[in-house]
Amino acid sequence: MKTYQVDDRGYYGEYGGAYVPEILHGCVTDLQANYLKVLESASFKEEYDALLRDYVGRPSPLYLAKRLSAKYGARIYLKREDLNHTGAHKINNTVGQILLARSMGKKRIIAETGAGQHGVATATVCALMDMPCVVYMGKKDVERQHINVQRMQMLGATVVPVTSGNMTLKDATNEAIRNWCCHPSDTFYIIGSTVGPHPYPDMVARLQSVISEEIRKQLQEKEGRDYPDYLVACVGGGSNAAGSIYHYLDDERVRIVLAEAGGKGVCSGMSAATIQLGKKGILHGSRTLVMQSEDGQIEEPYSISAGLDYPGIGPLHANLYATQRAEILAVDDDEALNAAFELTRLEGIIPALESAHALGALSKMKFKPEDIVVLTVSGRGDKDMETYIDHCTQIPTRVS
Repeated sequence: MKTYQVDDRGYYGEYGGAYVPEILHGCVTDLQANYLKVLESASFKEEYDALLRDYVGRPSPLYLAKRLSAKYGARIYLKREDLNHTGAHKINNTVGQILLARSMGKKRIIAETGAGQHGVATATVCALMDMPCVVYMGKKDVERQHINVQRMQMLGATVVPVTSGNMTLKDATNEAIRNWCCHPSDTFYIIGSTVGPHPYPDMVARLQSVISEEIRKQLQEKEGRDYPDYLVACVGGGSNAAGSIYHYLDDERVRIVLAEAGGKGVCSGMSAATIQLGKKGILHGSRTLVMQSEDGQIEEPYSISAGLDYPGIGPLHANLYATQRAEILAVDDDEALNAAFELTRLEGIIPALESAHALGALSKMKFKPEDIVVLTVSGRGDKDMETYIDHCTQIPTRVS
């Protein structure tokens, strides 16, 4: 049977693998040898499931958005990851990875973050497990997501502003890897997305697959069938998308639609539409699609969303694009902003800017009235309020 899951070498088709410096070879091979043993053990599953239920607040609701459905002519369900503890899907992954780190005897946690949600989720589980935490964040992202910086610091994490490169997510990841190289024996790197050397893309996808597992059960209850016609999610590195589609990857009845950040326009030179603009290359330990110049230099991405301006994409998603299993749509800044305000006014839900890109894909799609659509709202918009206000200086208000 054809599968879009990772193979035993750590590849999705021709994408993936583990390309790491010699100093990290032992760390990565140790992780490869142990992650499935731990994740599939009864003791891990028991503790992980209990924390997801009692600490994170899962299952997250699957909400039929009636007014949004009426506008787009389909039955549109929102998977409400914004209602998780810490406000996004990221906590699903960090809970699992810190349990793995503890089982492997690691004493120190590092992480990278863009929009700050992964940093907050990592700082949260480190506080829970009483482990020191260092989070690398681009200086530009520190400034535009300062509320999340303060949350991380309140949780006890050290936030390191990164001033190299474009001072965003790529550069934060570079610095986190450098630190890992300096402390390979006692440090566990909690990567926030389906990127990096194998086994990270598969490990993160497995930990996030609780999303699609719940979708199956919830759709069965609400619609009498366990699959939608469409699954829609935003992609930067790709973790919320990977979790949303995990149990449907090989189910060809389900159309997968991934929305990436078009920025000022795919051909504007200010975009993060990595899948459409990228070429095959190596980035942060895996072979994937990378925004790069003709001589192989990484090109700086741009997006209004701090969580989507990454110059690569997870190898799972690169393969879905290469095999045409997924449809890729670029949603630009203005389309995302409009979609965010539309959801707010129609359903009373303020989404994260990342999630707004998934919502922006709806206007580019054609549905039948009987179509069932599940769209993942990966995070809530608290962290993005200043951006929303800055770009909509005359927000109409209803005064009683």
